[in-house]
Amino acid sequence: MPKPSQVHDHAVPLIELWRSDLLESIHLGHAVVMRANGEIVESWGQPDVVIYPRSSCKMVQALPLIESGAARDLGSAQLALACASHQGAGIHVQGVARWLAELGLSDSDLRCGPQSAEDIDERNRLIVAHESPCQLHNNCSGKHAGFLTLNRHLGGGREYVEVDHPVQRAVRLAFEEVTGMTSPHYGIDGCSAPNFATSLQGLALAMARFAAASDMGDARARAMVALREAMMRHPELVAGETRACTELMRAMGGKAAIKTGAEAVFVAILPQAGLGIALKIIDGGVRAAEAAISALLVRHGALAHDHPVVARYLGPMRNRRDLVVGHTRCASGFAQ
Repeated sequence: MPKPSQVHDHAVPLIELWRSDLLESIHLGHAVVMRANGEIVESWGQPDVVIYPRSSCKMVQALPLIESGAARDLGSAQLALACASHQGAGIHVQGVARWLAELGLSDSDLRCGPQSAEDIDERNRLIVAHESPCQLHNNCSGKHAGFLTLNRHLGGGREYVEVDHPVQRAVRLAFEEVTGMTSPHYGIDGCSAPNFATSLQGLALAMARFAAASDMGDARARAMVALREAMMRHPELVAGETRACTELMRAMGGKAAIKTGAEAVFVAILPQAGLGIALKIIDGGVRAAEAAISALLVRHGALAHDHPVVARYLGPMRNRRDLVVGHTRCASGFAQ
Protein backbone atom coordinates (compact mmCIF):
# COMPACT_ATOMS: atom_id res chain seq x y z
CA MET A 1 0.00 0.00 0.00
CA PRO A 2 1.45 3.42 -0.95
CA LYS A 3 2.31 5.76 1.89
CA PRO A 4 -0.43 8.40 2.40
CA SER A 5 0.43 11.95 1.43
CA GLN A 6 1.40 14.50 4.04
CA VAL A 7 -0.83 17.54 4.40
CA HIS A 8 1.48 19.82 2.41
CA ASP A 9 2.01 17.34 -0.43
CA HIS A 10 0.22 18.19 -3.70
CA ALA A 11 -1.93 20.88 -2.09
CA VAL A 12 -3.48 23.19 -4.66
CA PRO A 13 -4.74 26.79 -4.59
CA LEU A 14 -8.36 26.86 -3.43
CA ILE A 15 -9.10 30.40 -2.25
CA GLU A 16 -7.61 33.75 -3.26
CA LEU A 17 -7.91 37.22 -1.74
CA TRP A 18 -7.57 40.11 -4.15
CA ARG A 19 -7.21 43.76 -3.14
CA SER A 20 -7.83 45.92 -6.18
CA ASP A 21 -5.92 44.18 -8.99
CA LEU A 22 -3.27 42.60 -6.78
CA LEU A 23 -3.40 39.03 -5.48
CA GLU A 24 -2.76 39.65 -1.79
CA SER A 25 -3.15 36.17 -0.28
CA ILE A 26 -3.69 32.62 -1.45
CA HIS A 27 -4.78 29.55 0.51
CA LEU A 28 -3.78 26.04 -0.57
CA GLY A 29 -5.59 22.90 0.43
CA HIS A 30 -7.35 19.68 -0.45
CA ALA A 31 -11.04 18.94 -1.05
CA VAL A 32 -13.02 15.79 -1.87
CA VAL A 33 -16.63 15.14 -2.85
CA MET A 34 -17.77 11.52 -2.54
CA ARG A 35 -20.70 9.14 -2.78
CA ALA A 36 -21.48 6.46 -0.21
CA ASN A 37 -20.35 3.71 -2.61
CA GLY A 38 -16.80 5.08 -2.45
CA GLU A 39 -16.89 6.95 -5.74
CA ILE A 40 -14.90 10.17 -5.77
CA VAL A 41 -17.12 12.60 -7.65
CA GLU A 42 -14.42 15.26 -7.80
CA SER A 43 -11.35 16.26 -5.88
CA TRP A 44 -8.69 18.91 -5.65
CA GLY A 45 -5.25 18.29 -4.23
CA GLN A 46 -4.62 14.85 -2.75
CA PRO A 47 -7.64 12.80 -1.57
CA ASP A 48 -5.57 10.41 0.53
CA VAL A 49 -3.92 13.11 2.65
CA VAL A 50 -4.09 12.11 6.32
CA ILE A 51 -5.52 14.72 8.67
CA TYR A 52 -7.03 15.16 12.09
CA PRO A 53 -10.71 15.90 11.44
CA ARG A 54 -10.89 17.72 14.76
CA SER A 55 -14.45 18.85 15.57
CA SER A 56 -15.72 18.25 12.03
CA CYS A 57 -16.36 14.60 12.96
CA LYS A 58 -18.50 15.13 16.05
CA MET A 59 -21.50 13.49 14.40
CA VAL A 60 -19.35 10.38 13.92
CA GLN A 61 -18.24 10.51 17.56
CA ALA A 62 -21.93 10.65 18.54
CA LEU A 63 -22.89 7.47 16.66
CA PRO A 64 -22.26 5.10 19.62
CA LEU A 65 -24.45 7.34 21.80
CA ILE A 66 -27.45 6.41 19.65
CA GLU A 67 -26.47 2.94 18.50
CA SER A 68 -25.95 1.76 22.08
CA GLY A 69 -29.47 2.77 23.10
CA ALA A 70 -28.12 5.35 25.55
CA ALA A 71 -29.86 8.19 23.68
CA ARG A 72 -33.37 6.78 23.87
CA ASP A 73 -34.56 9.63 26.13
CA LEU A 74 -32.70 12.42 24.33
CA GLY A 75 -34.40 15.01 22.14
CA SER A 76 -33.15 16.44 18.86
CA ALA A 77 -31.77 19.54 20.63
CA GLN A 78 -29.52 17.35 22.78
CA LEU A 79 -28.35 15.43 19.71
CA ALA A 80 -27.51 18.74 18.02
CA LEU A 81 -25.51 19.79 21.08
CA ALA A 82 -23.65 16.46 20.94
CA CYS A 83 -22.48 17.48 17.45
CA ALA A 84 -21.81 21.10 18.34
CA SER A 85 -18.81 23.39 18.55
CA HIS A 86 -20.86 26.05 20.24
CA GLN A 87 -19.84 29.53 21.36
CA GLY A 88 -20.95 29.31 24.97
CA ALA A 89 -24.15 31.33 24.63
CA GLY A 90 -26.93 30.99 27.16
CA ILE A 91 -28.84 28.48 25.03
CA HIS A 92 -25.76 26.27 24.83
CA VAL A 93 -24.66 26.51 28.46
CA GLN A 94 -28.18 26.08 29.84
CA GLY A 95 -28.96 23.25 27.44
CA VAL A 96 -25.91 21.25 28.50
CA ALA A 97 -26.50 22.06 32.18
CA ARG A 98 -30.06 20.69 31.99
CA TRP A 99 -28.81 17.60 30.20
CA LEU A 100 -26.23 16.90 32.89
CA ALA A 101 -28.80 17.52 35.63
CA GLU A 102 -31.03 14.87 34.07
CA LEU A 103 -28.11 12.47 34.49
CA GLY A 104 -27.56 13.56 38.08
CA LEU A 105 -24.24 15.09 37.00
CA SER A 106 -22.75 18.58 36.89
CA ASP A 107 -19.95 20.71 35.45
CA SER A 108 -17.37 18.90 37.60
CA ASP A 109 -18.07 15.62 35.82
CA LEU A 110 -16.99 17.05 32.47
CA ARG A 111 -13.42 16.55 31.28
CA CYS A 112 -13.31 19.19 28.54
CA GLY A 113 -11.86 22.04 30.62
CA PRO A 114 -13.17 25.61 31.04
CA GLN A 115 -13.21 28.02 28.13
CA SER A 116 -14.04 31.71 27.83
CA ALA A 117 -17.45 32.26 26.29
CA GLU A 118 -17.21 33.41 22.69
CA ASP A 119 -20.77 34.70 22.84
CA ILE A 120 -20.64 38.43 23.68
CA ASP A 121 -23.81 38.51 25.77
CA GLU A 122 -22.72 35.57 27.90
CA ARG A 123 -19.20 36.97 28.24
CA ASN A 124 -20.62 40.28 29.46
CA ARG A 125 -22.96 38.49 31.87
CA LEU A 126 -20.03 36.66 33.43
CA ILE A 127 -18.06 39.89 33.81
CA VAL A 128 -20.94 41.75 35.44
CA ALA A 129 -21.67 38.81 37.75
CA HIS A 130 -17.97 38.43 38.63
CA GLU A 131 -18.16 34.80 37.51
CA SER A 132 -15.50 32.74 35.77
CA PRO A 133 -16.27 30.65 32.71
CA CYS A 134 -16.68 26.97 33.47
CA GLN A 135 -16.57 23.74 31.52
CA LEU A 136 -20.15 24.24 30.36
CA HIS A 137 -18.83 27.15 28.29
CA ASN A 138 -16.38 24.87 26.50
CA ASN A 139 -17.39 24.61 22.85
CA CYS A 140 -17.28 20.82 23.19
CA SER A 141 -19.41 20.52 26.34
CA GLY A 142 -22.33 19.06 24.38
CA LYS A 143 -20.11 16.35 22.91
CA HIS A 144 -18.87 15.57 26.40
CA ALA A 145 -22.42 15.41 27.75
CA GLY A 146 -22.99 12.79 25.07
CA PHE A 147 -19.88 10.92 26.19
CA LEU A 148 -21.13 10.99 29.79
CA THR A 149 -24.53 9.70 28.69
CA LEU A 150 -22.87 6.84 26.82
CA ASN A 151 -20.58 6.21 29.76
CA ARG A 152 -23.54 5.90 32.12
CA HIS A 153 -24.97 3.27 29.77
CA LEU A 154 -21.67 1.38 29.46
CA GLY A 155 -20.79 1.58 33.14
CA GLY A 156 -17.30 2.94 32.52
CA GLY A 157 -15.04 4.88 34.87
CA ARG A 158 -15.03 8.64 35.36
CA GLU A 159 -12.11 9.35 33.01
CA TYR A 160 -14.09 8.83 29.84
CA VAL A 161 -11.58 10.74 27.64
CA GLU A 162 -8.81 8.17 28.07
CA VAL A 163 -8.12 6.47 24.78
CA ASP A 164 -8.60 2.95 26.18
CA HIS A 165 -11.84 3.83 27.97
CA PRO A 166 -14.97 1.98 26.73
CA VAL A 167 -16.43 5.26 25.45
CA GLN A 168 -13.41 6.04 23.29
CA ARG A 169 -13.08 2.45 22.12
CA ALA A 170 -16.68 2.64 20.90
CA VAL A 171 -15.98 5.97 19.21
CA ARG A 172 -12.87 4.64 17.47
CA LEU A 173 -14.69 1.54 16.21
CA ALA A 174 -17.51 3.59 14.72
CA PHE A 175 -15.02 6.11 13.28
CA GLU A 176 -12.98 3.44 11.51
CA GLU A 177 -16.05 1.68 10.19
CA VAL A 178 -17.65 4.75 8.61
CA THR A 179 -14.38 6.18 7.24
CA GLY A 180 -13.47 2.79 5.80
CA MET A 181 -9.93 2.73 7.15
CA THR A 182 -7.95 1.94 10.27
CA SER A 183 -6.90 5.15 11.94
CA PRO A 184 -3.09 5.34 11.78
CA HIS A 185 -2.78 7.35 14.99
CA TYR A 186 -4.54 9.82 17.25
CA GLY A 187 -3.91 13.17 18.87
CA ILE A 188 -5.44 14.80 21.92
CA ASP A 189 -7.94 17.47 20.96
CA GLY A 190 -8.41 20.83 22.65
CA CYS A 191 -11.18 19.30 24.78
CA SER A 192 -8.84 16.47 25.97
CA ALA A 193 -10.63 13.71 24.00
CA PRO A 194 -8.74 11.59 21.47
CA ASN A 195 -9.06 12.73 17.86
CA PHE A 196 -8.46 9.89 15.45
CA ALA A 197 -6.67 10.64 12.19
CA THR A 198 -8.02 9.53 8.83
CA SER A 199 -7.65 10.40 5.18
CA LEU A 200 -9.60 13.30 3.75
CA GLN A 201 -11.45 10.92 1.44
CA GLY A 202 -12.24 8.69 4.42
CA LEU A 203 -13.81 11.69 6.12
CA ALA A 204 -15.76 12.56 2.96
CA LEU A 205 -16.90 8.93 2.68
CA ALA A 206 -18.23 9.08 6.24
CA MET A 207 -20.18 12.24 5.35
CA ALA A 208 -21.52 10.58 2.19
CA ARG A 209 -22.75 7.66 4.28
CA PHE A 210 -24.55 10.12 6.55
CA ALA A 211 -26.06 11.71 3.43
CA ALA A 212 -27.26 8.42 1.96
CA ALA A 213 -28.61 7.00 5.23
CA SER A 214 -32.33 6.27 5.48
CA ASP A 215 -34.81 5.77 8.30
CA MET A 216 -35.59 2.46 6.63
CA GLY A 217 -32.01 1.27 7.07
CA ASP A 218 -30.21 -0.50 9.89
CA ALA A 219 -29.45 0.89 13.34
CA ARG A 220 -26.42 2.83 12.11
CA ALA A 221 -28.34 4.38 9.24
CA ARG A 222 -31.12 5.46 11.60
CA ALA A 223 -28.54 6.95 13.96
CA MET A 224 -27.00 8.88 11.08
CA VAL A 225 -30.38 10.24 10.06
CA ALA A 226 -31.18 11.30 13.63
CA LEU A 227 -27.90 13.20 13.96
CA ARG A 228 -27.95 14.95 10.59
CA GLU A 229 -31.61 15.92 11.05
CA ALA A 230 -30.90 17.27 14.54
CA MET A 231 -28.10 19.46 13.15
CA MET A 232 -30.31 20.82 10.38
CA ARG A 233 -33.23 21.38 12.75
CA HIS A 234 -31.13 23.27 15.31
CA PRO A 235 -28.40 25.21 13.45
CA GLU A 236 -28.24 27.73 16.30
CA LEU A 237 -27.12 24.98 18.68
CA VAL A 238 -24.45 23.55 16.39
CA ALA A 239 -22.42 26.79 16.46
CA GLY A 240 -24.17 30.08 17.27
CA GLU A 241 -25.11 33.50 15.97
CA THR A 242 -22.75 34.94 13.32
CA ARG A 243 -20.97 31.57 12.95
CA ALA A 244 -20.59 30.00 9.51
CA CYS A 245 -22.10 26.61 10.40
CA THR A 246 -25.25 28.25 11.75
CA GLU A 247 -25.61 30.91 9.06
CA LEU A 248 -25.02 28.55 6.14
CA MET A 249 -27.34 25.82 7.46
CA ARG A 250 -30.09 28.39 8.01
CA ALA A 251 -29.61 29.66 4.47
CA MET A 252 -29.89 26.13 3.07
CA GLY A 253 -33.16 25.47 4.87
CA GLY A 254 -32.55 21.83 5.72
CA LYS A 255 -30.74 20.85 2.52
CA ALA A 256 -27.43 20.08 4.22
CA ALA A 257 -25.68 19.62 7.54
CA ILE A 258 -22.22 21.16 7.79
CA LYS A 259 -19.57 21.19 10.47
CA THR A 260 -16.28 22.97 10.92
CA GLY A 261 -13.23 21.70 12.73
CA ALA A 262 -10.14 23.40 14.10
CA GLU A 263 -7.22 24.06 11.75
CA ALA A 264 -9.53 24.78 8.81
CA VAL A 265 -11.29 21.46 8.29
CA PHE A 266 -14.88 21.59 7.00
CA VAL A 267 -17.37 18.87 6.08
CA ALA A 268 -20.83 18.77 4.56
CA ILE A 269 -23.61 16.19 4.40
CA LEU A 270 -25.88 16.67 1.38
CA PRO A 271 -28.84 14.24 1.71
CA GLN A 272 -30.69 15.32 -1.45
CA ALA A 273 -27.63 14.81 -3.62
CA GLY A 274 -26.33 11.84 -1.64
CA LEU A 275 -22.93 13.48 -1.35
CA GLY A 276 -20.33 13.96 1.36
CA ILE A 277 -17.74 16.74 1.26
CA ALA A 278 -14.52 17.19 3.21
CA LEU A 279 -11.86 19.86 2.84
CA LYS A 280 -8.71 21.01 4.58
CA ILE A 281 -6.88 24.32 4.18
CA ILE A 282 -3.25 23.56 4.96
CA ASP A 283 -2.40 26.88 6.61
CA GLY A 284 -5.27 26.47 9.09
CA GLY A 285 -7.00 29.62 7.81
CA VAL A 286 -10.63 29.60 8.89
CA ARG A 287 -11.69 32.31 6.44
CA ALA A 288 -10.49 30.15 3.54
CA ALA A 289 -12.27 27.03 4.84
CA GLU A 290 -15.52 28.99 5.16
CA ALA A 291 -15.12 30.36 1.65
CA ALA A 292 -14.28 26.95 0.20
CA ILE A 293 -17.24 25.16 1.80
CA SER A 294 -19.56 27.95 0.64
CA ALA A 295 -18.31 27.50 -2.92
CA LEU A 296 -18.84 23.73 -2.82
CA LEU A 297 -22.33 24.06 -1.34
CA VAL A 298 -23.25 26.39 -4.21
CA ARG A 299 -21.61 24.11 -6.76
CA HIS A 300 -23.63 21.10 -5.63
CA GLY A 301 -26.98 22.83 -5.41
CA ALA A 302 -27.43 23.06 -1.64
CA LEU A 303 -27.04 26.84 -1.52
CA ALA A 304 -28.21 29.47 -4.01
CA HIS A 305 -25.27 31.39 -5.46
CA ASP A 306 -27.08 34.70 -4.97
CA HIS A 307 -28.13 34.10 -1.37
CA PRO A 308 -26.89 37.06 0.73
CA VAL A 309 -25.04 34.78 3.13
CA VAL A 310 -22.67 33.65 0.38
CA ALA A 311 -21.20 37.14 0.11
CA ARG A 312 -20.22 37.00 3.77
CA TYR A 313 -17.72 34.25 3.03
CA LEU A 314 -17.09 34.43 -0.71
CA GLY A 315 -17.26 37.73 -2.55
CA PRO A 316 -16.65 41.43 -1.91
CA MET A 317 -14.42 42.45 1.00
CA ARG A 318 -15.56 45.62 2.71
CA ASN A 319 -13.56 47.91 4.97
CA ARG A 320 -14.78 49.68 8.10
CA ARG A 321 -16.45 52.40 6.00
CA ASP A 322 -18.32 49.69 4.06
CA LEU A 323 -16.29 50.35 0.92
CA VAL A 324 -15.58 47.38 -1.35
CA VAL A 325 -11.78 47.08 -1.33
CA GLY A 326 -11.25 43.57 -2.65
CA HIS A 327 -12.69 40.12 -3.21
CA THR A 328 -12.45 36.63 -1.81
CA ARG A 329 -12.77 34.19 -4.70
CA CYS A 330 -12.13 30.64 -5.77
CA ALA A 331 -8.76 29.96 -7.32
CA SER A 332 -8.75 28.96 -10.97
CA GLY A 333 -10.00 25.40 -11.35
CA PHE A 334 -11.62 25.13 -7.92
CA ALA A 335 -15.42 24.79 -7.62
CA GLN A 336 -16.02 26.62 -10.90
